[in-house]
Amino acid sequence: MSGQQPFWKTKSLSEMNRAEWESLCDGCAQCCLVKLEDEESGVIYETDVACKLLDLGACRCTRYAERSRLVPNCVTLTPGNLSELPWMPPTCAYRLLYEGKDLPDWHPLVSGDPESVAKAGAWIARDAVSELDVDEEDLEDHVVGALELGDE
Repeated sequence: MSGQQPFWKTKSLSEMNRAEWESLCDGCAQCCLVKLEDEESGVIYETDVACKLLDLGACRCTRYAERSRLVPNCVTLTPGNLSELPWMPPTCAYRLLYEGKDLPDWHPLVSGDPESVAKAGAWIARDAVSELDVDEEDLEDHVVGALELGDE
């Protein structure tokens, strides 16, 4: 049994069952940060403002099953739409596997430690503010940088 490869090394994203798919999320919540797109240039800017449904202490969605209905611009990841989401964080397991890369050592599936994301500093909990605490017209004041979208 110790020589058996983990599922993410033996299955494609589309071959994974729901539990395997969901376990790929490391809980960093970087995808839950509000992004702003410059309509003229197409540049996407990331803010330090987290979705109103995100529990900043736990870095988890408080209404996960209903998120797409409650937040219409919340994207439900699927194997079929990953190519359309170049703004996904470079450390995102879905993105890494889609690009043929391996999971980082701090990913909970690799480390076996659900706290390893926080220990690695890869989550947003300490640095983000809730969308509930920011007026929409002030979002530009919360831009932390432009996203590197690569060659896609």
